[in-house]
Amino acid sequence: MIDEPRRPASGTQHILRSGTYTAVIASVGASLRCLTIEEEGGPRDLVVPFEADEVRPAYRGTTLVPWPNRVVDGRYRFDGVDYELALTEPSRGHALHGLGAWLDYDAIDKGADHVTLQAEIEPQSAYPWRLSIETTFRLGPDGLTQTVRATNLASSRAPYGTGPHPYLVAGAGKVDDWILELPADEVLTVTEDRLIPVALEPVDASDPRRFDYRTPRPIADARIDHAYTGLHTSDDGSVTVTVTDAPGSGAGIVWDDACSWVQIHTADRPGEPADRAGLAVEPMTCPPDAFNSEKALIVLDPGASAEAEWTIFAIARRAA
Repeated sequence: MIDEPRRPASGTQHILRSGTYTAVIASVGASLRCLTIEEEGGPRDLVVPFEADEVRPAYRGTTLVPWPNRVVDGRYRFDGVDYELALTEPSRGHALHGLGAWLDYDAIDKGADHVTLQAEIEPQSAYPWRLSIETTFRLGPDGLTQTVRATNLASSRAPYGTGPHPYLVAGAGKVDDWILELPADEVLTVTEDRLIPVALEPVDASDPRRFDYRTPRPIADARIDHAYTGLHTSDDGSVTVTVTDAPGSGAGIVWDDACSWVQIHTADRPGEPADRAGLAVEPMTCPPDAFNSEKALIVLDPGASAEAEWTIFAIARRAA
């Protein structure tokens, strides 16, 4: 009997290459495990990576379905029925980042520069709908593009939202040293202890030093774990957020009009190696607790699909 090699803890590894970019997608959670660009001094990380045989730290790089962010208290009401989700953020008492983070996705198409992964969210007491989730990662000259497509296979309509969870890296050092450009006019304030949504307010209203990055500036010691909207779009309707170091190198993410919100998180984990090691930039189709507020909530009719897309790209150092 021939022993087959043991599969890594993060699942099957899909290595993609195109030009100077290399990405590794782990099948568990359809997770972006690492993304680098080859430069004169060697490969440079564009996201905070993790090891193949490491249980993915929290939600780093995963695909968030069928909701991003939090459902407060794990409870929601949809079409007249009350549901109670498992509390996957027990310290705050919420259901966090959906049901797909630990699913093992199958590869249904793969090439040197792309892979398409598929999984199904099975009906369960707190989310009694079957969804097919199909996501494609593709490397090209513009970076790594991920497309997420959800199809409702159930016989009744289903609430839905999605987004990615990358931690962007600008260069050496920590978040404090980097410059953020975030073209958003409004921020959703939250309670300090449980991050429960409170109110939408202008970014320059109560604490502009913490929240207003419409003009690029250093993050410094600001602590952010908030959703933004009122996003400024380019002529093609896309939104771009960038994080760079002082010499100008860094990473950015651009997304289409399917995502009208973005969560920014400075990864504050005092005493841990990952403390402020990357900036989470999470485009979202809906805000936190959308299953209750119904703001920007996607409702999928039976047989209907929804699609969203984003691209992570490198920013080159400015010429001397």
